[in-house]
Amino acid sequence: MELVIGTKRWSTWSLRPWLALKRTGAPFTETLVGLRQDEGRTEAAILPHSPSGLVPALKDGDLTVWDSLAICEYLAEKFPQAKLWPADPALRALARAAASEMHSGFQSLRGECPMALDVEPKVTAISEATQKNVRRIVTLWSSLLKRSGGPFLVGEWSIADAFYTPVATRFRGYGIHLSDYGDDGACGAYATRLLATPEFLEWEAAARVSL
Repeated sequence: MELVIGTKRWSTWSLRPWLALKRTGAPFTETLVGLRQDEGRTEAAILPHSPSGLVPALKDGDLTVWDSLAICEYLAEKFPQAKLWPADPALRALARAAASEMHSGFQSLRGECPMALDVEPKVTAISEATQKNVRRIVTLWSSLLKRSGGPFLVGEWSIADAFYTPVATRFRGYGIHLSDYGDDGACGAYATRLLATPEFLEWEAAARVSL
């Protein structure tokens, strides 16, 4: 398999399936495309790998899957032993709902606080729209952690956690204290756990020296 990803410092969409693929333990080739190039060069560099002209894209034989959530779903089916979704049907449904909400929502947080692993954390004043996103994330995380008992959103690590790992980098990078948004400490501890997984630490270390 080959996973085509964008600049590790910035590409949240690439990080998510990369974490899931790492969790499978399957060998894969990583192809890195530099983002934010001038004059359409980024899209031109991606198009040979991805029909959408966007990263990530997973190649498995003659199959190309070009959406981060679709890639994760494919990996969950291809490697059931990796348990990328919980076995419990209710928790699995909730995990999918949480991942899908991240996949399609929280636009203000994304736009105002982009992932930037190459800069030092700083305290940033955020808009009301972004504050609303943060409050929703705290509510979501709190309810799932309470239901599952942790340590991750639905118990053991899952695709849902892959989708919220970039969010944890944003909270850290922009000095967003979840206790200001209704967190009793559980969400902050969960964000810390996300950023301490071996897979994320490997990605972050590479981000500091690569594209």
